[in-house]
Order: sequence, then C-alpha cells, then structure tokens
Amino acid sequence: MITENELIEALCQKYIRPTERKAKPVVGVELEYPIVNLNGIGLSEVTQPVDFDVVHRLAESFVLRFGFSEVSRDEDEEIYLAEDPKTGDTISFDCSYNTMEFSFGIEDSICALQERFLKYYAYVQEILLSENHTLTGMGINPGYPVNRVEPIHNGRYRMLLHHLESYQQYGNRIHFHDYPHFGLFSCASQVQVDVERDNVVEILNTFNRLEPLKALLFANSAFDADEHHRFLASRDYLWKHSLHGLNPHNVDEYDKRLHSVDEIVRYICSESLYCLERDGKYINFPPVPLDEYFRGKVVRGEYFDPEEGRYRFASFEPQLSDLAFLRSFKFNDLTFRGTVEFRSVCEQPVQDVMSVAAFHAGLLKKLPKLSGLLAHEVDLYQQGYSVGELREIFVRKNHTTRFDDAAYNLIRKVLELAEDGLVERGHGEEHFLEPLFERAERRTNPALEMLKKLESGRALREVILANS
Repeated sequence: MITENELIEALCQKYIRPTERKAKPVVGVELEYPIVNLNGIGLSEVTQPVDFDVVHRLAESFVLRFGFSEVSRDEDEEIYLAEDPKTGDTISFDCSYNTMEFSFGIEDSICALQERFLKYYAYVQEILLSENHTLTGMGINPGYPVNRVEPIHNGRYRMLLHHLESYQQYGNRIHFHDYPHFGLFSCASQVQVDVERDNVVEILNTFNRLEPLKALLFANSAFDADEHHRFLASRDYLWKHSLHGLNPHNVDEYDKRLHSVDEIVRYICSESLYCLERDGKYINFPPVPLDEYFRGKVVRGEYFDPEEGRYRFASFEPQLSDLAFLRSFKFNDLTFRGTVEFRSVCEQPVQDVMSVAAFHAGLLKKLPKLSGLLAHEVDLYQQGYSVGELREIFVRKNHTTRFDDAAYNLIRKVLELAEDGLVERGHGEEHFLEPLFERAERRTNPALEMLKKLESGRALREVILANS
C-alpha cells in the first residue's frame, strides 16, 4: 500500500517541481476543428457522415507536403498523429476521424502561430473541399447526428468510449445525459501558458473567476440535449453530466478559492483515476479518487481482448507510476509541464482563431491588475451567486438577463486589460482581440450569430462555410 506522504510527494514531483523555474512568456495552442461532409447537405441538417477514407488520404498527403514525421498509426495502419520535428507542431484526430486537431509548439508570438496555422489550414481545406468536405469553426460538429460513432481504432480511444458508455451502470448518482460519445463531436480551443510556483495559485483563482465572462464571449456550441437542457456553450454540460463528472473535482471550475500550492496538491489528490495501461493493455475501472485508489491493495477493471473481440476482467495493484494516467478536465488546470491549460472555450470561427490565445496571454501579462479588478467587482460576483452558478446561467439559451449589464461592463474592462497586456508583450498581437470587442459591444457570440442566421432562413451549408 502506498502511503499518503508518498502520494503527496509524487504529486509534488509531477505538478509542482516543473513550476520551480523562471516562466517564459510563451504560448501553446491546440485547435480542434469539426470535419463536415457537404454532400447532400439539407437546409438545416447534415445528411451524410464524414467519409473516413477522405480523412485518411488527407493525413497521408499532409505529412508528405509539410515534412511531418509519423508518430502513431491505428490498428488499421492509418495515421492519427504526426509531428513537425523542427517546430513541435502536430496534427492529430481527436478521439475519432470526425475531428482534426492542430497543436503548436510553444512560441513567443501568437502571430507566428497564426502564420503556421493559416498555412496548414489552407492546404487542408484545398484537399477537403476537392472531396466536398470542409473544416468549420464550430464547437459542435453539425454532422454529429449522422457521423459514425466510432473511435480511432486503438486501445486508448476504444477504452475511453467504452468507459463513457458504461454510465448506465451508475444509476442516478448524478444526472447523466445520453451522449457518451460527445468527445467525437465536441471541439475546443485550448491554450497553455508557463507558470511559476509563486504565481500559480493566483492564476488559477483569477482565471477561475473569469469563467462566466468567457461563456458570454466565446460560446460556440449551440446544442439542445433535450427540452430542459438547451445551450449556447454545451461543453460544460457534456463533460459534467458524463462519467467524467461523477467526481465533480475532475470537471468544471474550482468551487472554492485556493490558498496555497499545498492546497492545489490536496485538490489533485481528490481527483479520480479511471484508467491506466499495463502490459500494453488499456484498463478502465470505476472512477476512484487518488487518495482512495492508493489506499487499496487490488483494483478490478476490464480491458478489450482483440483476439476474442470482447472485454475481459483484470485485477492489479496500484503503483505510483499510475499517476501518468490521471486525466483532469478542469477549466483551468495545472499540468505536469509547468503550465496552466485553459480548456473551457469552444472552438472559434476560423477568422477569429487566435482570439482565445490572445485573450489569455494578454491578461496573464496584467495578472495583478486583473486579480484586483475581479476581487473588487460587486455588481456581478457579490449578488448571491457563485462563479459556477453564474457560468451555468450564461451558457444557456434564453438565460435571464438580470446580470448582463454587470457582466458586459466587466467584459469591456477585462478586454482593455488584455489589450494593454498584449501591447506590453510587444508582438503586435492586439488585433486578435478586435472580434471580442465587437462581440462585447453587440452582446453577442458565435453561437448566437449562427442561430440568428439559421432562424432567418440561411442554409446550414452557408453557415458552415462562413465559419470556415
């Protein structure tokens, strides 16, 4: 059995030790884009699934065109991950071949990242459009009702979908939705920034308080789960009400203010582990908090046996090395790289692609002023609602407008701070915020704009391509 002190020390080594150096003013960006089949598309719905053969040909062609190195192929020998050895940029397919992801090696300048993205994107679109497919800047793949519910053929993604599909075994412990395959159609724009031990607590607390405002600015995943659950930004609901949300500490914002690095480590101790890899097999098991997991002697799970084509039971003893498989889905998360990852934002329209990175990088530069601004704001944060409750209001369609005036007044101040921070960074990145200032002025976001177009009779194909 592993002692509590051993677990705490291992977590400190994994998450805190990497922050004990001077942080660099660099930015890492990950962009997930839905792939859509435009063949036979109706006025308001996609009618044909993504043709995976088109995607496979694209991957092979992209690797040759840009000199990327193959990193991983699936069990059918199809590329699903490739990397540029010079820049560290990668292309991959997130969970399934319905989503293409661009991840970039860290850079000082967001402008440099945009330049590389536009180069990759132009080529990808040339290939896809020639096959009557496209990428589109939406947080929900509009073809999800007809796309193949099929993970990438490898152990990790097969395990993940199987795990999420097992939610019915947990009864009504939480309200579960009926979309366990949401990872195959939900898309995000994620940002990583370097942090230091001395500022990581302030960063997590401060950006946690921004979550309601980010819901208003960046909502781009309109989705009606049912008549009671209708969203402009559905990411929260899809994660929180899946098996990932069985332990609320694995998802969403922090429900409390953090006071120290030690408290961050204790919080991580309360997050749940649900899978690992042993002897080349991915094993999933009921989610269990780390501090409970490592007190046990034997864990019982299951893995897929490819020879028999079925799942088999497996028992194993916990090892500290299992920490490598901890997966948190917090909106603002400390990673083992000495970074904080911001992952609560829907993918944005292509023309606004770097607005998310610019927003976070600019505000990080003005962290003390941002912290002070949010700490002294009373019209929004001191009205009897928590940060989480405010965000839950703002992600919904037809939400109460009671807090809108206060929220948009604060958004404008926050955007001005972000602009000042980008000017200080000195890379000419301020223009990436222009669409956000416009959204704040008009009190809109990409999800609202899309719905307005569809409600006015614009064809879905036109809307998809307008975001591409």
